[in-house]
Amino acid sequence: MNDWPDGWSDDRGNGNGNGAGYGGAGSQPDGARVMRHVQRPAPPQHSGVPPQQSRGYDAGYDQQAYDSGYNTGQVYGGDGGGNGAPPHGGGAPRGGAAPDWRRRLKIGSLVLVVALLAVTIGTYFWADSKLKREVDLSKVIERPGAGEGTNYLIVGSDSREGLSADEKKKLHTGSAEGKRTDSMMILHDGSNGPTLISLPRDSDVEIPSFKGSESGKLFPAKGRRTKLNAAYAEDGPELLVRTVEHNTGLKIDHYVEIGFAGFANIVDSIGGVEIDIPKAFKDKNSGADFKAGKQTLDGEQSLAFVRTRYAFAGSDLDRTKNQQKFLAALASQTATPSTILNPFKLYPTMGAGLDTLIVDKDMSLWSLGQMFFAMKGVTGGEGTSMNMPISGSRGGNLVWDKAKVKQLVDQLKNDEKVTVTSDR
Repeated sequence: MNDWPDGWSDDRGNGNGNGAGYGGAGSQPDGARVMRHVQRPAPPQHSGVPPQQSRGYDAGYDQQAYDSGYNTGQVYGGDGGGNGAPPHGGGAPRGGAAPDWRRRLKIGSLVLVVALLAVTIGTYFWADSKLKREVDLSKVIERPGAGEGTNYLIVGSDSREGLSADEKKKLHTGSAEGKRTDSMMILHDGSNGPTLISLPRDSDVEIPSFKGSESGKLFPAKGRRTKLNAAYAEDGPELLVRTVEHNTGLKIDHYVEIGFAGFANIVDSIGGVEIDIPKAFKDKNSGADFKAGKQTLDGEQSLAFVRTRYAFAGSDLDRTKNQQKFLAALASQTATPSTILNPFKLYPTMGAGLDTLIVDKDMSLWSLGQMFFAMKGVTGGEGTSMNMPISGSRGGNLVWDKAKVKQLVDQLKNDEKVTVTSDR
């Protein structure tokens, strides 16, 4: 009977029953023999099947049990059953888990949204803090009823505030104290597109009864007629609004005013405004000297362009047409993705305008933004631009066409499409 394990025999080796080297009793050692190839253990299979146990010494000699951990220099404790597998029964160490890209993408998106929200909120409060809410429309008395849409009174003043002596000379502003209205427009923003109406500063109007903006004193009406810009010079924005409402019957919802410095700085901050000038003209009073054709105007040139009147035989109507054309071009070229999405252009542009912008106490940034995009819509094929209809003149002042003005105001109040035209 053979007491050796399977695959072993006392007659292995030399064929004479002398099993020297294999546990035999012979006195002579065996000759050199080739050891079977020792294989590295196969990678563990993560299928939930437990590792195989050793099938005995011979089976493990050239299979996993013998080599487990040996040829890698690792030593594992035995389990008492001849199983040389490493602890935890896991075979070779498991590799790191694959990154969860979906989770990382969600976290990255959330961080981006929070950052954008923080920047947006910060920008809003920064811009809101710059607005000069100095005009109190609650002081305006005997106001007409509100209509559909929103009406803005946009005023360009000749304020020299913030300009040095050299800048006044460069911009041809002069050095007059105080400020007067250099341009006045009504912008109606409604469902039938925006309508921009210029009010010539030489318009012949009646100064109505009003309450003093500073004194609070009531000044009765005296039937006095004068130029429209005299109302601003007499008692500021509140009397100007009162005079416009009294002579048109249209309620003004918001007031916006910008001075010379702010206007020029906005143009320079966006790199100039391209405009097509149909006819060459010069004006030594404003500093204008333009050739015909398309050209890009800087801040100094832009101010000269919108202020020129003597090159047009002193006509305020030609000047207001240039003002409308330029402001619409300015809005169109500012409200672009290249400006809005570029902080290096957006912040200087907003800062340049907001630093000198004066608005009413109820004006919000949202309303200001709506006004800006409505102005852009005037040249986008959605709106209309015109002068207040004129019927003639009186003492050098321009007289409004009462019938056309009434029809125009009714259409604006009812938010209807404007069909009234200006003959001049």
